[in-house]
Amino acid sequence: MKSSKILCLVLGLMMALAATPALAKDTVQVAFIGPLTGGVSAIGVGGRNSADLAVRLRNADPKAKYKYELVVLDDECKPNAGVQVATKAAADKKIIAAATQYCSVVALAAVDVYHRFGLPVIVWGAVHPGITYGNTYKEVHRINGTMINQNEVAAKFVTGLGYKTWVLLYDTTDYGKGMYEYFSKYLKQNGGKVLGSFGVNADQQDFTAELTQAKKLNPDVIWFGGLTPLGVRIRLQMDKLGIKSQFQSCSGIISDAFITGAGELAEGTIAFREGEPVEDLPGGKWFLKEYEKAGYKEAPDAFGPFAFAAMNMILDGIEAAGPNRKAVVKWLSNIKDYKTIVGQVTFDDHGQNISPAITKYVVQDGKWVPWKSSEYASGKRKLKNR
Repeated sequence: MKSSKILCLVLGLMMALAATPALAKDTVQVAFIGPLTGGVSAIGVGGRNSADLAVRLRNADPKAKYKYELVVLDDECKPNAGVQVATKAAADKKIIAAATQYCSVVALAAVDVYHRFGLPVIVWGAVHPGITYGNTYKEVHRINGTMINQNEVAAKFVTGLGYKTWVLLYDTTDYGKGMYEYFSKYLKQNGGKVLGSFGVNADQQDFTAELTQAKKLNPDVIWFGGLTPLGVRIRLQMDKLGIKSQFQSCSGIISDAFITGAGELAEGTIAFREGEPVEDLPGGKWFLKEYEKAGYKEAPDAFGPFAFAAMNMILDGIEAAGPNRKAVVKWLSNIKDYKTIVGQVTFDDHGQNISPAITKYVVQDGKWVPWKSSEYASGKRKLKNR
């Protein structure tokens, strides 16, 4: 009798345990910060979707220790707005880490905030060297390369095509001035001749004065250091003034929005960006397939893969070190040969990825195409003045 009672109790306990649901995972907040409105919003929205995809995929993984919640903030590509949202994220202790910034002017303004509050961040697009090398902030990391890498490759490439003379236009933000500094430096080192240089305002609409002077100088190439909205205006106004020079720019205009804005005049534009083409990387095609499957209305655009890789690394850090800011900072500082869809990542003592590839692009038939696989590289099509 006694043994049957014990058996009933054991069976009852087992049934009760079986009926008890699995313990819910703790929720951990992470943030994405980028330009979701304004002239470069296509890049920001693609980045946001890509970071969101990383969170969705992690939450669908039964092996994940935590449930993740993404906080999305719009920095508008404006320093004042950027500092405000950086402060909002960094002051919220529930947010453990963040993937931040496409615009260099915003990142430069925000890094002090991240350091002051101890928020670990991975920059997913901004390229100014000062973001990482202008300080010794252990909280700040960057997955993409800097404008130094980009412009060294750019100058060697374009002089190697046989071009001799340039007129340089650049916006007078820290981003544009930095692009101008490094491109002009490496251009001269590689034998290129600068016939004239013009700084322009970041919100300038009319470039008639600068382009009229440029036309008189008759350069082989007109180079622009800045972002998409100005790049579109300059390219359109070059055509209006009958300027036949080759148009060259930087990563700031590599977006679908440049091609949409410039239309047929975008054809043959050359520019340079950190990272290999995502479809050429291990996992790149998988990323694009998962992105499409998730049903986002907007394209990931040029820097979406970097935002995905940055957020994925953040989630790996939290899984490994726990939802603690200091622990995640320490984990990130030890990253070496970390495999991502944008290539291997190794952070140096300033949090800068030291192994970014630079890809050369040209617009062909309404798309940014890697130079090596373009008809311009094969000789089937010709750039201007070639």
